[in-house]
Formats: sequence, structure tokens, C-alpha cells
Amino acid sequence: MNQEDFFNIFRTDRAQMEQAVSAGLSSGGDWCDLYFEYTIYNDLLLKDGEVNDGSYNEDFGVGIRVLDGEKTGYAYSESTGLKDMLAAARAASSIAGGRGRQERIPAIETGRGRTGRSSVMEKGIRPDGIGNPEAGGYMDKRLHQDLYPVVRTWDKEDHGKFLPLLKRIDASVRSKDGSVVKVMVHLADYQSYIMMFNSMGELTADSRPMCSITVTAVFSRNGKTENGTASWSHRFGADMISEEVADRLACKVVEGMDARFDARRPKGGEMPVVMGAGASGILLHEAMGHAFEADFNRKGQSIFSGKIGRRICSPGISIADDGTLPGNRGALNFDDEGVPGQKTYMVEDGILSSYLHDRISASFFGVSPTGNGRRESFRFNPIPRMRSTYMESGDADPDDIIASVRHGIYVDEFSNGQVRIGEGDFTFYVKSGYLIENGRLTAPVKDINVIGNGPEALSRITAVGNDLRIDEGTWTCGKEQNVPVSVGIPTVLVSSLVVGGE
Repeated sequence: MNQEDFFNIFRTDRAQMEQAVSAGLSSGGDWCDLYFEYTIYNDLLLKDGEVNDGSYNEDFGVGIRVLDGEKTGYAYSESTGLKDMLAAARAASSIAGGRGRQERIPAIETGRGRTGRSSVMEKGIRPDGIGNPEAGGYMDKRLHQDLYPVVRTWDKEDHGKFLPLLKRIDASVRSKDGSVVKVMVHLADYQSYIMMFNSMGELTADSRPMCSITVTAVFSRNGKTENGTASWSHRFGADMISEEVADRLACKVVEGMDARFDARRPKGGEMPVVMGAGASGILLHEAMGHAFEADFNRKGQSIFSGKIGRRICSPGISIADDGTLPGNRGALNFDDEGVPGQKTYMVEDGILSSYLHDRISASFFGVSPTGNGRRESFRFNPIPRMRSTYMESGDADPDDIIASVRHGIYVDEFSNGQVRIGEGDFTFYVKSGYLIENGRLTAPVKDINVIGNGPEALSRITAVGNDLRIDEGTWTCGKEQNVPVSVGIPTVLVSSLVVGGE
């Protein structure tokens, strides 16, 4: 897609966007930006062997933000007509209470040359490239990336062709376990067209696909009931949905069900905890990742406030938040402020090296934005959010990590976590796990919580496996707004956490 395609989608042009920015800054202010969005959402639900529910939704509009010092004014319109945009811009300006300040949020610094532009009011500044490295303008070849190319966008698909695939999953799950009493398969997809423009004259756009399949099965044995869930979510087009994906989900939803029925509640206490590779990375996201987000640190609310450059865990541990994993649920060519997607190390070799920044926090700390300015839709203001957060692989063999534990807990997957960002305290329910006895996985466990403190847990990591896995599930982060994310971790040994059992 080129520039004119996006102008046509939103029924606007550069001159009108410049007028909206001027209206936003009419009472003063440091910064104004526009965020245009058109999202088409579809879903299908199979239940009781039949696809009997589905929906189609469209969302369209523009959000306008004005910044004046520490004040933010935000307004949105579900129309992109010039009259409505000007009204929203003036409303945002009024909320911000502009005072005519001269400072501006700096243009983007990427470490590879300055990419921002001067004010849109300066004569001759007309960046005209949208995601096209040959078009000139603010985007250039060094920043161009397409992390989620698709053959055909979701809004052009005939969704009826997926009905046999959903029924295939249902039949496959039932064939693998005779105790299945109910299967639900949910296919959801959306296609978003995003265009952003700001008072530095930066113009960017993105075409974002997303597809998710979630399979839930209910099992009943001897009067006991258990649920199994498996999900798969990527920024892919329909060409990536295959029978292989369907069969893999069917296998995963019944995997470990025998152990689930046999699981018992063990004796609790303080003990070593081994976190399995993949989905257990949700603890890393919740208990530590949020504390790295720069708005919490700018306000002094995070346990990591003021600790940049300090050692917070053992050498050899590195934690990244990455928006550049191709096709990943958390991937972004640009964040929701027009900053190019990138990989950011919060922790490098045990040292706290960076927070996760949007433009506001980056300006406050005097650093470059990290591409973490995200929002749920045009109705929301962007704030620092994670994308794909994971700990990088270490050099330990996962089997050796388990063998080193005399008595402890191995966790496959956590759920229902609670975290206090300021103190770093967390509690997570163990969805699937095993006892470790004399270096071996023995009895499956259930109905237990793992309790600890994020910074303390980091400092108590004594072994990191060589088996990093990014989970493919439908992870959604709910910090004030809902945004898609992904999590990952290698096998990790935390020397001591509190396990709530008998």
C-alpha cells in the first residue's frame, strides 16, 4: 500500500492533517499527534460440534493528543471529516491548557541518524513516504521493515472456508481422549490500518494483521471435571492457517490431562522453583516487565526507579522486550506513536540498562524512545507497554537444572497472577506443574500458588537454560488498556520462592 491508499481509507490528506495539528496547538502546547485507525474484526465459534456463532465489526476514527509540559489533552472522533477533526483537536488543546511553550518532544533518535523532521509549519517540509523506503520522507532504508507480510489481508477473506478446519479440530480432540464431553473452538482475526502524523511532520502508516485460534475442551472422569486450553496467535494472514496448526492445537489441548486428573496439592513452604520454557514467561512479564515500563519509573512508582546502570541479578542474565520478531503477536513495524519497532534490552548481563519508553518518558529521561508507546485503539492515549518480553537463553542444560534440585516445584504454566508494581510483590496460581524430588519430576501438582517479589526473584535466579521458547498463545496485557503481547523464557531455576500448599 502507498500513501494515497491510506489517505483514501481515512478520507483525508496532508493539508487537512496539518490543519488539525495547527488547531491542536492553537492555544500553545509542545506537541500534537494524530492517530488514525480502521479495524475490521471477524470471529467464528464452534460449540457442540457446530459453528453456530460469529460476528463482524468495524471500528473507525482518529485520536488527537496535545501535550503541554506535564499535561496531556486527548480527544477522539469517529469521523475523519475536517470539521470533526478540528473540533477534536481544539478539545484536546483545551484539556491540555496550552501555555505557548517553545520546547518540543525530540525527533526520534535510533542510533543510526536522526529521523525526525522540523515543524510541519516550516516551508518545504513535506515527508511523503509511508512504509516505503524509496519514497523519501521520514522513513528511510535503514528503518524500513515488514514484520508481518501477508498474501491477502483478513478483510478480503471468505471466512466460510475455515468452517471445515474448526470441525477438524473438534473431531481430532474427541478422537484423542474418550473423556471429552465438550469442545469449543474460537477463530478470531482482525485487520487494522493505522496512519500517524505529528507536529514534527512525521508521517507513518502500518497495515497490521492478527489471527488467533483458541481451543477449549472439558474432560470428565469418575465424577471429576478438568478443562484443557490451547491457543495460537500471530500476525499472519490466512495463508498461514493450516491443518498442521489445527492438529498441533488438538494435541496440545489433551496433553498432560492424565496428570491433571492425578494431580494433588503438595505441602507448601519456601523451596526452589523451576520455571519451564515458554508459557511460564508470564511471570517474567507481570512480576518484572511492568516494573521496567518508564511511566512507572518516571513517577517513582516502580521498584526499579533510579536504578539504571545497577546490577539487579546475576551476570549472564539478559531480558529483552522485542517488537521485531517476524509474525509475532507482539511485533510492530511502528509503535502507536510512529516510532520504528525495535528490540530493547531492559537487563544486559545482569545490569539494568533501559526502561521501556514512549515519547513522553523518553523526553523526560533524555533518551531515545524504544518503540513501546502503545494504545488499545484510537480512543486511548498511548502509554509505555510491552510487546514480546523474554529472557534470553543461558548455557545450562534443562535436564541438569532439574537434576540439581533435591526438593522443589517445576512449573509448566502460571495463571491468574496478581502484582504490586511499586513493591514488586506477586502471587501466581500454578496451572500445571510437578514435584521435583531428588532431581526428578515426580507427582503432578495443583491448587498451589507461587509467592514472591520480582527483584528478589531475579536476584535468586541461579541457572538459565539454553532452551528459550516464545509462547504462541493469545496473551493480552491489561494495563489500563488491552493490547496483544507475547511472553517467553528458557528453563530457569529460582533458588527460593514461597509455594502455597498444604
